[in-house]
Amino acid sequence: MKKQLKLPKFKNEDEERDFWAKIDLSDYYEPSDLERVSFPNLKPTSRSISIRLPEYLLNRLKERANEINVPYQSLIKEYISKGLFRNQ
Repeated sequence: MKKQLKLPKFKNEDEERDFWAKIDLSDYYEPSDLERVSFPNLKPTSRSISIRLPEYLLNRLKERANEINVPYQSLIKEYISKGLFRNQ
């Protein structure tokens, strides 16, 4: 650590936002000061895509989703995820 960072009391979010926008944290921290963290409860951002599937495949997928009582799009995401990470 280079020097101690003293945080002022902020009156509102705008004041705090301005403070963080103007400060250079490299004046206060070395790379060795940092540690990896995990935020397991954050939802990953998602993006909508279009994909063409044969009608019979989409129908079977919807039937399967209905059997296990999940939305069919969630089932698609689960299948894709399992396929991608199967051999890791």
